[in-house]
Amino acid sequence: MSSEQLSNFMNLQFAAKSENESFARVAVAAFISQLDPTMDELSDLKTVVSEAVTNSIIHGYNNDSAGVVTIKAEIIGDMITLVIEDQGQGIEDLELAKQPLYTSKPELERSGMGFTIMENFMDECEVVSEPGRGTSIMMKKRIESKKALYN
Repeated sequence: MSSEQLSNFMNLQFAAKSENESFARVAVAAFISQLDPTMDELSDLKTVVSEAVTNSIIHGYNNDSAGVVTIKAEIIGDMITLVIEDQGQGIEDLELAKQPLYTSKPELERSGMGFTIMENFMDECEVVSEPGRGTSIMMKKRIESKKALYN
């Protein structure tokens, strides 16, 4: 990359329908591709988008497609920041929800690893949730550009 910092952003809103989860993953991957991420980095980012969007749809809106999921992505230099938000029911006990294997929907055979995956795949992960008002997940990851490795 040149000495000037690459700066770009996107905002995306879509109906809280499970069939939009793959759309969200691909849209974010396409946006991030300008940083020339490795396949592992791209896979990690697609996975965290899937986890966060699925949480919004299943837990935030209880699969009620009337809800809206918002994704904001920003690139500054080699840092990608993702914010995935819903205006759903929020999380009553955030610390409990972040525990590995915890799920509030065991009947759906969910693994309860969403927050753990997000925290492990990203450099930073912050969750803010208010019961009755929704949830916002902010995640950051530095992309080790392949271009920089060969120069």
